[in-house]
Amino acid sequence: MPIAVVGLILLSVTLSALAQISLKIGMSSPAVSTALAQGDTARIALSVMATPHVLTGLGCYGLGMVVWLAVLAKVDVTMAYPFVGLGFLVTLGLGVLLLGEQVTATRLIGTLLVVLGVVLTAQS
Repeated sequence: MPIAVVGLILLSVTLSALAQISLKIGMSSPAVSTALAQGDTARIALSVMATPHVLTGLGCYGLGMVVWLAVLAKVDVTMAYPFVGLGFLVTLGLGVLLLGEQVTATRLIGTLLVVLGVVLTAQS
């Protein structure tokens, strides 16, 4: 697989992980939490859509999708898609670094097994 394609895959995976972190921050904001507690569907929707981190997360997903389309135009989906599993590792790392989340041994081992699967698939 050409190195440029690997770079595009890693960019897409990273954008997806950043989207998850941004969406988590946005959905944990006081405005969204208050709207969720009140249970008014319209207010929840407005609050979510007015939250900058939610919009940033959605933007990251959109950009990641465009990058992913470029990947799919260049390589077989069966070769490219397993790399999406690297998102587990990137998201785990960002969750720890940016959100202060704790990682259990079981979660770490599971994530590393997914990465091992990606490595094995990439070598096939």
